Amino acid sequence: MIYIVIGVLGFLVAVAFDWVSLKRLPAATKQLVGLLSVGLLTYSTVMVCLTPEKFDFPFFAVPLGILLLLVSLFLLVYSLFIEIPFGSTYSSKGTSNKLTTTGTYALTRHPGVLWLALFYVALILLFPSATMIIATIVWIIMDIIWVLLEDKVFFPRMFPDHSSYQKQTPFLIPNRKSFSACLRTIRAAKREAHKSPR
Repeated sequence: MIYIVIGVLGFLVAVAFDWVSLKRLPAATKQLVGLLSVGLLTYSTVMVCLTPEKFDFPFFAVPLGILLLLVSLFLLVYSLFIEIPFGSTYSSKGTSNKLTTTGTYALTRHPGVLWLALFYVALILLFPSATMIIATIVWIIMDIIWVLLEDKVFFPRMFPDHSSYQKQTPFLIPNRKSFSACLRTIRAAKREAHKSPR
C-alpha cells in the first residue's frame, strides 16, 4: 500500500509542476519538479507490478495486455510529448501561452487521462493483483483531480483562449463531434507536413 501512496505523491508533485510553470520560477526548478513527479509515478508503478500476490487471468489476457500497453504508451508519448511543444511545456521557464487544440486535444481537453487509464488497464492484465487494481483506481482518480485543477485553476491563467476551448471540446469523454474534429485536424496536419519543403 505504501507504493500506492508514493504514486499519489507523484500526482501531488505534478500539481506543483503546474504551479511552478504558472509562477514562472526558474527552468531548473520546473525540470526538477517534473522529474520528481515522473520518478515517483514510475517507481510506484514498477513496485506495484512486482507485487507477488498475483491471481490468474485467462490465457488471452497477456497478449491483450501487451497490445493495450503498446497502444497506450504510443498515445501517451504522442499526446504529451509530440503534439504539445516540448521545450516550453517541460523544460523552459513559464509556459508557451499557446494552447494546443488539434489532434488528440480536439478529441478531449485532457487525452492523457484516457491513455493513462488504458495503460493501467493493460498493467492489470499483465500483472493481475488486488494491489494493482486498487492502485489503478486511486491513481486514475488522482489524475482526474489533477486535470480538474488544471482546467479550472491553472490553464485559464496560462492560456488566454482556454475558455473558448472549454466550450468547444469535451473535458474527458469524447463525443461524435470531437472525434470528427480529432480526425480532421490530424489529416490537416499530415497534409501540411507533406506540403512543407524537405
